[in-house]
Amino acid sequence: MEDLQLVLKLRAQIKNSLSALAITVTSGGVDNFETYKYMLGQINAYEAILQEISNLLEKKEQHEKHSGNIVDLKKST
Repeated sequence: MEDLQLVLKLRAQIKNSLSALAITVTSGGVDNFETYKYMLGQINAYEAILQEISNLLEKKEQHEKHSGNIVDLKKST
C-alpha cells in the first residue's frame, strides 16, 4: 500500500471516530461527567492528530509543487 493511501485511510477512520464521538456527546449519550471528560479528551486528541496529518500533507504538496526548475525573474541592475 502506498504511503499516501495509508495516511488518507487513517485520516478517514479518525474522522469517522471523531464524528461518532461528537454525535454521542451532543445527543445525550454520556451518562456521567467522567465519561464526558474522557470523550472530550478523545475528541481533542483526534482533532490534534487530524491537524498534524493536514500539516504534513500540505508540506508534501508544497514540496511537490516546488520541486521543479527555479527561474529567477528579478532584473539585474
